[in-house]
Amino acid sequence: MFKSPASRQFLIGIKDGLPFHIVLWPFAAIFGAIATQAGLNIVEVMGFSVLVIAGSAQLAALQLMTENAPTVIVIATALAVNLRMGMYSASITPHIGKSSLLTRAFAAYMLYDQPYALSTIKFEKEPDLSVSEKLGYFFGVAIPLGIGWYALTFTGAVLGEKIPTDLGVDFAVPITFLAVVSPMLKTLAHLAAALTSVVLVLALSFMPFGSGLLVAAAVALVVGAQVEIWMEHRKAAS
Repeated sequence: MFKSPASRQFLIGIKDGLPFHIVLWPFAAIFGAIATQAGLNIVEVMGFSVLVIAGSAQLAALQLMTENAPTVIVIATALAVNLRMGMYSASITPHIGKSSLLTRAFAAYMLYDQPYALSTIKFEKEPDLSVSEKLGYFFGVAIPLGIGWYALTFTGAVLGEKIPTDLGVDFAVPITFLAVVSPMLKTLAHLAAALTSVVLVLALSFMPFGSGLLVAAAVALVVGAQVEIWMEHRKAAS
């Protein structure tokens, strides 16, 4: 058991993903508790976590739902928060895109911040890994974290008001994002898009139902793309 190269990479993925459990477990439990207190039943809470499996988007959508925001705003905000998943998919496809359709479908479902970040760093450092080894590592990170997210969401939903939701772990989301995103800011275009989004989110915080986030995301994408085009033109001209 665990003697194949892919299995060994799976174990390495489990080990590398362990630090993220420290943040994920209380975050998931508090989400489950907040969702229950907001009026969702356990089936709805678990459906939310299993189908979306994206804590930041889930919290954003839940907050808007409790504020009776229009459904289109709730959906658009959740999609805006998760726009990065499309870029993750395009980035990781060259590494695992030759696997079977079923495997790719499962990988697409498990593609969220932590496994993407750790996998891309791993694949850059060890470019000679086979597709099966890359998949082993990716799933080694993703599956335990996913199981932890489901389990702690369920625990929080069951315990409900017994779990205090003011434990001060609201810092967990931005810290996790900083840990995940900072190694990826490698070019001027990345930095420009990140800075634009931060400035606009703060500047447009007055907009109703968090719609400033949608504007910030759209403008940041345009800025990043334009800087990338400018850099390519400058490189070609030199």
